[in-house]
Amino acid sequence: MAPDSTSPSTVTDAAHPSHDHGKARAALIVGALGVVFGDIGTSPLYALRETFLHDTSLAPTPDHVLGVLSTLFWAVTLTVTIKYVTLIMRADNKGEGGVLALATLGTHGLNGKGRRIRVGITLLAVIGLALFYGDAIITPAVTVLSAVEGLSAVAPAFEAYVVPLALVILVALFMLQSRGTADVGRLFGPVMLVWFIVLGVLGAWQIAKNPSVLRAINPLYAADLIADQGLGIFWAFGSIVLAVTGAEALYADMGHFGRRPIRTAWLSLVMPGLLLNYFGQGALIIENPALIRQVFFELVPQDYIIFLVALATFASVIASQAVITGVFSLTRQAIQLGYLPRMAIQHTSETTIGQIYIPRVNWILMMGVVALVVGFGSSGALAGAYGLAVTGAMLVDAALAMAVAILVWKWRWQVAALVFGLLAVPDLAFFIANALKIPDGGWLPLVVASLVYFTITTWRLGRRMVATEMSEGTLPLRQFLERMERAPDRVAGTAVFLTADASHTPAAFLHNLKHNKVLHERIIMLQVETMDVPRVPEANRVEVERLGKGFHTVVARYGFTEQPDVPEALRACRPHGIAYDEMETSFFLGRETLVPSQHSKLGKWRRDWFISLSHSASATKTFFRIPPNRAIELGNQIQI
Repeated sequence: MAPDSTSPSTVTDAAHPSHDHGKARAALIVGALGVVFGDIGTSPLYALRETFLHDTSLAPTPDHVLGVLSTLFWAVTLTVTIKYVTLIMRADNKGEGGVLALATLGTHGLNGKGRRIRVGITLLAVIGLALFYGDAIITPAVTVLSAVEGLSAVAPAFEAYVVPLALVILVALFMLQSRGTADVGRLFGPVMLVWFIVLGVLGAWQIAKNPSVLRAINPLYAADLIADQGLGIFWAFGSIVLAVTGAEALYADMGHFGRRPIRTAWLSLVMPGLLLNYFGQGALIIENPALIRQVFFELVPQDYIIFLVALATFASVIASQAVITGVFSLTRQAIQLGYLPRMAIQHTSETTIGQIYIPRVNWILMMGVVALVVGFGSSGALAGAYGLAVTGAMLVDAALAMAVAILVWKWRWQVAALVFGLLAVPDLAFFIANALKIPDGGWLPLVVASLVYFTITTWRLGRRMVATEMSEGTLPLRQFLERMERAPDRVAGTAVFLTADASHTPAAFLHNLKHNKVLHERIIMLQVETMDVPRVPEANRVEVERLGKGFHTVVARYGFTEQPDVPEALRACRPHGIAYDEMETSFFLGRETLVPSQHSKLGKWRRDWFISLSHSASATKTFFRIPPNRAIELGNQIQI
């Protein structure tokens, strides 16, 4: 979703003089506030409250409050600031972040060696991707519900309207996705800027009344709490982790804004605002433990609660939008890398690259979120389901980052294991804590992640079997040309055959030759290849080779964040001597008809699911933007 092949911060440095550079950097920082920090920025709505309310043995006593605040402070410092902001954000794949970018960066460091390590990295990427979807379906529900629940702090009579109002907000948000977020996005940054300032001011106001709460910065308070609770501390960890959910977004969204604006926003505004608010809530709980149920909204006088509810609702909608946008972005990357079947992707902006909308994903996500809101009914009930997928994804990120440190940064493996092993300790503790919540809803993200994992692995295995089946009986293209003693009749125009391997004769070409017994004057074997980088420079877009007898091979390369465009690729061939004229070109596409086999290597469940996925995949001509009136599909039956 990044606008070009260079990190945005780098572009700013090169393209603007110094007096404009500050404005551009400030714009990136404000923009990052609206996209990157929505999830972690709305955690004060529920994180501290749930630590004392969600079936933990902690009472809101001063010692327990200080212990929780100390644990929370160091969790944010170690997990977010040191692990993600300082270390993992160094592992950018041409400016892009996220689990798939991290995995492709790691495999690229293998330089074609270490098959077992490559398989392990790919497996971690699939697990991380599956966990991301498990988290994404919960985040909009819990953030919007927690914000709207502030109405009950205004008047208890409003409690009956919380779920209906949350549903209206969420459904409207999903309905608006097809229109794009370019216009609304301009408001996101300023609103979140106000949000974090308000968080900090409200927290500082309460801290000023009870400054002794700042003693919690001392890690000994966390140690005392852990020693006091013993194994029971894991129940508290299951809620404290809510304060760091969304940390992975700092890395995943790096391609949007660049490393430096995200780091600057976190260190200068977001982290201070969050911690001040948490400590302010702690000071208020120590002063009046009875206020804990809606402690966030109790930070302001009664007359101003409605304004804080409105601002919190805006912030929760922005957090939900950021998650939805992230789902679209990661889904496109997964499709490009072959993890998921092709889906219709709509570009909602003519000027901003990366503004995309995937209808099928949008409606599936909306149905899941609506079901969660209706089924659980409150953010407190959903807190049991929240966290397991996030902490699992954090562990995956730590493992992949360690691989990158060894393979790409050339760290000694002992050093990498020590650094990332120590940083993974809090993640592991949080993961174990959230595993204890499986009966209370923690099963939900596991079920979603398991379904996604089953889908991804089934699709990859099935496509590999189909590719093997289709490659049987094909000849190397050069060998075919050598054997072609008497050329069939030639007709005017250009024929383009899409193929997975431009060096071999595709099945569609052989079918066309067998049944029509003619060849076009110019024949192009076109292979669209997805590279393990986010974007491919235009200078490297196509590779053209002339084979003689009117035959050419073209390899069009795209990054995993780019949308393949076959006509665009053919136009890029003009400097190589191929003049593309759409009205004189026919596109021949293979269309596989999958026939169930009684003895499928996939097994019955996987076989049927793979066939269903194949039927639901977008048409090749649509996905590759081939003009439908110039496309000819030739069928081929394959037993699976």
